[in-house]
Amino acid sequence: MTKEDLQAFRLQLLKDIQEMLRNIKASSENDPGGYKTTHVRKILGCSVNKLVSLRTSGKIRVKKIGGTLYYNKEDIKRLLEEGY
Repeated sequence: MTKEDLQAFRLQLLKDIQEMLRNIKASSENDPGGYKTTHVRKILGCSVNKLVSLRTSGKIRVKKIGGTLYYNKEDIKRLLEEGY
């Protein structure tokens, strides 16, 4: 191996790391787009049981990602506008 080979390897490694960081940033921008349970409870001022009731009745849509529920932001906003 020559110094030029190592330099080329280093440049390629840096490019690969930059590409991985761009991909991570892009995937983080595609976050679930929702609020977690504790945040929704604070916003609406409701109990866990009421939140479950809203969820099962279809008034709030949820996504479950890795064991965490994310509540749809638009649904929360709509509930607030309706005067919940």
